[in-house]
Amino acid sequence: MFVRRLVNSRSIKSSARIFSFSACPPRCYMAFSVTKSDEEWKQSLTPEEFDVIRNKGTERAGTGEYDKYYPKEGFFKCRACNNPLYSAKSKFNSGCGWPAFDKCYKGSIVTDIDESFGRRRIEIMCAKCGGHLGHVFEGESFTDTNERHCVNSISVKFDKGSHSGEEAKVV
Repeated sequence: MFVRRLVNSRSIKSSARIFSFSACPPRCYMAFSVTKSDEEWKQSLTPEEFDVIRNKGTERAGTGEYDKYYPKEGFFKCRACNNPLYSAKSKFNSGCGWPAFDKCYKGSIVTDIDESFGRRRIEIMCAKCGGHLGHVFEGESFTDTNERHCVNSISVKFDKGSHSGEEAKVV
């Protein structure tokens, strides 16, 4: 059973609201190479980052730092463990209010079925630490891959460097 709660570390009027969904127990059936206790994660992540990345929360649409950010080079990596996830070239403007990517570095992301809110979605997580990134949607015809990875800005960070991994669809 999923429990929905509104987390707002500033005030009720803040635009930085994060919706959180927690399952009991989370990630109990997947093994990741980076493992930490909740207390250890809380020491390395802000409260907002922890809520989205570890408790499967969601940023409010249009509030993330990378929503309208389109670099020509570089890559996006997991904010929790620095695992390279997406090239800058895979990012596109879907108009959804969150950063959108059409492919990821091969093996960088794992998926799970999310049946919260009475509907079926495909959750995407970092393959190294299990951090929640967002969801992937198919069949929208935005790009040739026909995938839209709808990612929380707070789950990733941009790196101006280069990464030479092969890119692929996740579904």
